[in-house]
Amino acid sequence: MSNDNPFEVASVPEQPLPIIPGESARYKLPPMHPEGRKFVGIAGVAVLVAGFVLGWTSVAWLLAGLTLWIAAFFRDPVRVTPADPGLIVSPADGLVSLITNVEPPRQLSGEGGLPPGPCTRISVFMSVFDVHVNRSPIAGTCTRITYVPGKFLNADLDKASDDNERQYFIVESESGTRVAFTQIAGLVARRIMRFIEPGAKLGIGERVGLIRFGSRVDVFLPAGYVPAVIVGQRAVAGETVLARIGESVSLPRGVAQ
Repeated sequence: MSNDNPFEVASVPEQPLPIIPGESARYKLPPMHPEGRKFVGIAGVAVLVAGFVLGWTSVAWLLAGLTLWIAAFFRDPVRVTPADPGLIVSPADGLVSLITNVEPPRQLSGEGGLPPGPCTRISVFMSVFDVHVNRSPIAGTCTRITYVPGKFLNADLDKASDDNERQYFIVESESGTRVAFTQIAGLVARRIMRFIEPGAKLGIGERVGLIRFGSRVDVFLPAGYVPAVIVGQRAVAGETVLARIGESVSLPRGVAQ
């Protein structure tokens, strides 16, 4: 560094940016998940019947709009999941509605479950306009799946975690870290589905299930790990990083604007 210019700073050698071979990304309409085909088929038949019997009245057009909405609801877009080790990604699309410290429910405790003591729970609320395909927050083995019947309260309520119909998952990484998450049925959602069985080997961001028509997913982080999201933030399943395993940093802050 020269002493002639007090504002001169040391130059940093330029590092070439990594070049990824292949075509550039292009927007494509997301495919529909196979689970939605029968609903679109039923709605489509209803549109044809209404159009034939009633003519193209407001009822027929309303049913046609409903058919398009159902097709959009069951969309299953491709997601680009971060490949860095030690990440916990969001298992659901939606609004980060609550971050709190809780005792793990008994369905996630005991041998092979989460360790005793409080842990951080992040709740992601899915409206009827969000993608409802759920994904694994980490890579590892699904060691436990527990289904619990229950009510169908508004999934945005805190007590929905304990009262509503729900399904618990525990995924254990190769290093032994266990991350749990829960599919919670909501006021409109009446069916929780899973695509995997206990013992399944999962990649981070891999599809694990689906909840029909509005719901919530809770993620239980290892105790003491600080979230990388804030309440009110939008999360994207398989892409948004909720936390970094083993990283202890200050809570993120943000401004709604």
